[in-house]
Amino acid sequence: MTTSLSLTGLTAAAVAVAFSGAAQADLVISNWDGYMAPDAVDTFASETGTEAELVLHATNEEIMGKLIASGGEGYDVVFVSSPFAEVLNNLGLAAKLDHSKIPNLANLYSEANALEHDPGNTFSVPYAWGTTGLCYRSDLVADAPDSWNDLLSPADDVAGKTTMLATDRWLLGAGMLANGVSVNETDPDKLEMVKNALIEAKKTLLAYDDTTFYSKLVSGEAVLVHAWDGWCNYGIAENTDIKYVIPEEGSDLWVDTMVVLEASDDKDAAHAFINWILDAGNHGWAAENILYKVPNQPAMEALDAGLIEAFPNMGMAPADMTGFEQLRDVGEAQRAYSRIVSEIRASQ
Repeated sequence: MTTSLSLTGLTAAAVAVAFSGAAQADLVISNWDGYMAPDAVDTFASETGTEAELVLHATNEEIMGKLIASGGEGYDVVFVSSPFAEVLNNLGLAAKLDHSKIPNLANLYSEANALEHDPGNTFSVPYAWGTTGLCYRSDLVADAPDSWNDLLSPADDVAGKTTMLATDRWLLGAGMLANGVSVNETDPDKLEMVKNALIEAKKTLLAYDDTTFYSKLVSGEAVLVHAWDGWCNYGIAENTDIKYVIPEEGSDLWVDTMVVLEASDDKDAAHAFINWILDAGNHGWAAENILYKVPNQPAMEALDAGLIEAFPNMGMAPADMTGFEQLRDVGEAQRAYSRIVSEIRASQ
């Protein structure tokens, strides 16, 4: 999962692509920075004859605001996390997919065709998926963490050297998992319990951090952080003493998806772009370069064994991932989520 992704060597190229050929573009694609190959739209254009423009969004919330305000006008394909894909579908902004125009759907693992937010991939196609857990310096902690409570109620030698994700769903998710409730919980009493636990946890935090937490691990400023699996891998790439673990209480299953907008002026081209991404060679780029698992079986099977040895969470089986509860659209409860996170962040 990503809120905003910027990897060395990719950002400038991605921005250049985003602003090249905009006036001639037949297809407008919105994605996070660095989340696909920097030459993807150019290569797609050269292979299909369809000019495409890449525009960037930093967060799900940012692109959703634009899509809801415009009714989806001006966009053809958007990359959003699964709860937001559900919202687009519920609002009538997501097009129903024509699978006959996406033959590379056959490359998906069977588990990726049965995700709870969209069984059968009727309005969204999974692009990347993974877990959320604990990323830590094995050389700087006395005991390896194995529980969410190791983060929320850290040992004395760890307190003050921890970070948590700030985004609503993932900050609350840690508290929900620690307290044995659903990551899609809507019961007000249970949400109040989670809020109070996270207010207490804040007193021991170094920071809320969605983007530089792995750098804090590398420097030693932090020794234990709340992390998406792929982002922990960036730390592991710099220091092999960094490890990733899913706590004993479990993880959420996050899924980032591709959605064709109902307002698209060229749905055939939009389908063709998704089909192009699902080619094993193209989709494999994400696994090899941003170290996120992709739900594409031939792409994952083609990965070098050394990569999975270096980054063990890349080898997690789809059946194991889908055993965790998937983040879902919680409807009106999202307002409560946002309010609670604001209260947590404002607490002393």
